[in-house]
Amino acid sequence: MKNRQWLLARRPQGMISADDFTWTETPVPVPAEGEVLVRNLWLSCDPTQRGWIAGDTYLPAVKIGEVIRSFAVGKVVESRNPKFKPGQLVQGLFGWQDYACVKPETQSSPSPVLEGVPIETAMSALGPTGITAYFGLLEIGKPKPGETVVVSGAAGATGSVVGQIAKIQGCRAIGIAGGAEKCRFIVDECGFDAAIDYKSEDVGKRLRELCPKGIDVFFDNVGGEILDAALARLALRGRVVLCGAIARYNDKAQAPGPKNYLNLLVQRGRMEGFIVLDFMPRAREALAALSGWLKEGRLKDRVDVQHGLENAPTTLARLFKGENRGKQLLQIAEGP
Repeated sequence: MKNRQWLLARRPQGMISADDFTWTETPVPVPAEGEVLVRNLWLSCDPTQRGWIAGDTYLPAVKIGEVIRSFAVGKVVESRNPKFKPGQLVQGLFGWQDYACVKPETQSSPSPVLEGVPIETAMSALGPTGITAYFGLLEIGKPKPGETVVVSGAAGATGSVVGQIAKIQGCRAIGIAGGAEKCRFIVDECGFDAAIDYKSEDVGKRLRELCPKGIDVFFDNVGGEILDAALARLALRGRVVLCGAIARYNDKAQAPGPKNYLNLLVQRGRMEGFIVLDFMPRAREALAALSGWLKEGRLKDRVDVQHGLENAPTTLARLFKGENRGKQLLQIAEGP
């Protein structure tokens, strides 16, 4: 039995490419005392992985020659830890590989998958994606009923959930997305009040039309010119939630800051970043609310599934090309 792996060959320069990764096959590892051997079934592809392989962020950078870090769901095939049993579904930072030997209380520490929840849902609306949307909007953005919430990257995994939570909270939700199909999705299926197609429309002009009283909460997944346009329309005491900046992750040189940042001063606004890891001790709170909304039909989830470990680099690249439709997942083995 072989353990197929993708290793980091070099730090990416600009858009990630096949040359940034190396494919290798090694023997399946044997778990030591206290460890479990996990057979990965599904991998999550997330924009933050671009940061992890580029350098130190809120986590240490993946080292050259190391397995590419990623969130995954797998099945325990051998356990030398009393907390886990063979056949149990677990999740953690197991990486781009078939098998992972992991030990609890480490960075890649495994945790049980929610019972009775499809794996795809456990990795999207009821996983880190949903938890990010929940705490980012409600704890950092603090929306009030009747306020206007604008979301960039609104058709993506996190953005689509943010807009739906905004509606549940009694807010107006306006999404910015790329392309007519994505704009239709967030309005017709996710219930956004309006959509702005940044590929065919003037974002600043449309924000002025749709937000005549300004933007109360801007949930930003994109950065760049879209963030600048939103800052120009910020309402009095508006809040900007910095969740991601996918428009800038592949830049070869650092881009200048937003021109309209002084509007934060004029409008007495606030711009704050956050990392979902800070809120994981409260994950049960988010999951209780999210699962309830799913059961009630007030929250919809969409996943984009690709297949095969060999396709991991091209699947990750889909995020930066705008090709994904909802949460980007990669299934690498059959499982329950």
